[in-house]
Amino acid sequence: MKYLFSILILLISLSSYGQASKQIFEAPNYKTEIKEHKIIAILPLRVTISYKKMPKGFDAEGNRLEEIKQGLGMQEGMYTFILRKSNDFTVTCQDVETTNILLKKAGVYDKLDETLKDTICKILKVDAVIGATYAYEKTASEAGAIAKSLIFGGFGGSVASGLLTMHIYNGKDGKLLWRFSKEMNEGAFSSANEMVERMMRKVTRNFPYEK
Repeated sequence: MKYLFSILILLISLSSYGQASKQIFEAPNYKTEIKEHKIIAILPLRVTISYKKMPKGFDAEGNRLEEIKQGLGMQEGMYTFILRKSNDFTVTCQDVETTNILLKKAGVYDKLDETLKDTICKILKVDAVIGATYAYEKTASEAGAIAKSLIFGGFGGSVASGLLTMHIYNGKDGKLLWRFSKEMNEGAFSSANEMVERMMRKVTRNFPYEK
């Protein structure tokens, strides 16, 4: 009985943690505005990589380049996911290459945080933009995680804990319509596409554009 009670407490705790790790914000007028959207764009994701324990020979510039690479990879992965499931959504997504070229031509590609979202929408000629950040802290060495995966058959393979935050901004006025925040764990074998696939599966359960 005591053993069963302990299991019950553990399950309740895990359930509570799962709920607490996901947060959703919806503006009062978001349903009305979302219905008007026909085409959206995904901005390059802003990725930040930190370490619980700083590795030897840490290269700050290499880390910065890796953040940029991951951000572009995740932008592409998010676009591919939406494109692949386009029949499930009420909007069309602008090709990310087009998005990035237009941003660069307008001189705002490296100044997205300093540019109003309605201005960005006008540059891209879209009804809304999706902006996202992914901040994660590496908690274990990849080699150690791989060894654990081999020993335990896939368990214990997490090498990082991260936080995905996604925003949808209205093209008319640049106001925030929807915000989704979810804690994530990155596995030892995760690529940008694999991470986005897992993220979007969780996001689409609450995605405003889903039919």
